Amino acid sequence: MSFDDLLADDGRVEPRDEMPDAYRRTLIRQIAQHAHSEIIGMQPEGNWISRAPSLRRKAILMAKVQDEAGHGLYLYAAAETLGVERADLLDQLHTGRQKYSSIFNYPTLSWADVGAIGWLVDGAAIVNQVPLCRCSYGPYARAMVRVCKEESFHQRQGFEILHTLAHGTPEQHAMAQDAVDRYWWPSLMMFGPPDDSSPNSAQSMAWGIKRFSNDDLRRRFVDMTVPQAEILGLTLPDPDIRWSEERGHYDFGPIDFTELGEVIAGNGPCNRDRMAHRVGAHEAGAWVRDAATAYEAKRAARAEGAA
Repeated sequence: MSFDDLLADDGRVEPRDEMPDAYRRTLIRQIAQHAHSEIIGMQPEGNWISRAPSLRRKAILMAKVQDEAGHGLYLYAAAETLGVERADLLDQLHTGRQKYSSIFNYPTLSWADVGAIGWLVDGAAIVNQVPLCRCSYGPYARAMVRVCKEESFHQRQGFEILHTLAHGTPEQHAMAQDAVDRYWWPSLMMFGPPDDSSPNSAQSMAWGIKRFSNDDLRRRFVDMTVPQAEILGLTLPDPDIRWSEERGHYDFGPIDFTELGEVIAGNGPCNRDRMAHRVGAHEAGAWVRDAATAYEAKRAARAEGAA
C-alpha cells in the first residue's frame, strides 16, 4: 500500500515502508525533541530527590525521574528506526541544533514546584501526548502508549503534593500558590505558538503525526485544569478565565508568546545551566560507553572464534 493510501486509510507507517523524505525529517525532529525533553526534564526534579520532605516522597520522586529516563530511551529507539544514530541526535542537542521543551528552562525554587510540574507540566504533556498514541508512524505511536500511562501517574503525584500543601498551613498554601503562579503561563506555552504562527502544525496534521492543533490542545488543557484548581483550592493567575456557555469551554487571557521565543532562543532562566549539566554528564559517562563497546567487541570476537 502506498504512503498516501495508508494515510487515507488511517493506517500505520512502519520503518520499512516508503515515506516522503519530508515526513521522515519531520518525525526525526519531533521525536528527537520529545526524547531530549524527557532527558533534560530529569534535572528540575532530580535536584529535589535529596530534599524531599519524607522517605515516601523521595521514593515516589525517584521513581518518576527514573520513568523520565526510560521515556527518553523509548523515544530515541523510535527515532533510530528512521535511520538516525542516537549519538548524532545527542550531538545535535549538545550543540544547540535540536531543541527540547521550553518548560524545563524554569527553576524549581521550592518543593511545591515539584507538585506544580507534576500537575501542570505533566498534565499538559498528557493532553499533548495521548493523541500521539494514534500517530501515523507506528514505532512512535506504540512508544507513546506506555509513556502516557506513566505520565498519568506523574500528574496524580503532582496533584497530591499540591493538595497536601494547599490544605496545610497558611505558609504551605502560599508556597503552593506561588508555584502555580509561576508555572501556569509557561505550561500553556508548552503547546507551542498559536496556530497562525506555527510553521509545522498544518503539515504534521495532514500527515497524521499530530491529531489536533496547538490551540485546540491548549484549550483542552485549560478545560481540564480549571475544575482541578477549584478542588485544590488554588487560584490560576489569569483573571480572564471564565466559562463560556456559548462555546462550551473556558475563555482565558492572552498569552505573551514573546517569553516563549526568548526561552527557545536560549535566553530562559536555566537554559545554560541545563545544557552545561547535560553535556557534563554525557562527557563524564564516556568511560561507560567505551567499556560497553569494548565488551561487545570481545564478545563478538569470542563468538566468531567459537564458530
